[in-house]
Amino acid sequence: MKNIILIEDESSVVSFIKKGLQELEYEISVALDGSTGIKMVENNDFDMIIMDIMLPDINGLEVCREIRKKNKTVPILFLTALDSSENIVMGLESGGDDYLVKPFKFIELVARIKSLLRRSGHSSGTDSNEIENDENIYQFEDLTVNDYTKKVSRNGTEISLTSTEYKLLLYFLNNPEKVISRAEILEAVWGVNYELGTNVVDVYVNYLRKKIDSQDDNKIIHTVIGMGYVLKKP
Repeated sequence: MKNIILIEDESSVVSFIKKGLQELEYEISVALDGSTGIKMVENNDFDMIIMDIMLPDINGLEVCREIRKKNKTVPILFLTALDSSENIVMGLESGGDDYLVKPFKFIELVARIKSLLRRSGHSSGTDSNEIENDENIYQFEDLTVNDYTKKVSRNGTEISLTSTEYKLLLYFLNNPEKVISRAEILEAVWGVNYELGTNVVDVYVNYLRKKIDSQDDNKIIHTVIGMGYVLKKP
């Protein structure tokens, strides 16, 4: 059973989400404000965080930043009534992995939860009909990614990625040797357009490089000045 914390102050939203997810056999903990949420995350091992941006004490963006200082990998899904692109990008730049604009359908929430848990390697259970095969394995030089187990390694050393870093890496692996623009990456990985000039792509590519390339002289993620990035052989 996956353990999810919901940080939300609206009682109707809490009741709606908690009841629905419990029926799907998720274990749900609730924090009604940001300060309580931060403490609960520090003291418990949650598989995922669902969080409103507009909280009564601390803004959800700041809560996210505080959580990310100590927990880099737990998936964070923002719920927000703020549907402008600027607010969505701010959520992603603060460390969030995905967002859902209120009002939303419960089926949409469940789909986002399952997607984030899969990307983070926290998906529940193993389907007996699923087997690991070559289609699940990505190999690029000495980098290996198993999309079935969500394990990443370079030259035999396992690497821990956040769900967003993992999704970004998969996008590179599905487009090897191709120069990819920041706009393409932002659309594919975050689902938002590039009109706002956000630097979230550069930030996460830098995060990924520090983990994938930092200990290896054979760099595989390269900047193409004025154009974007490319995954290519050293």
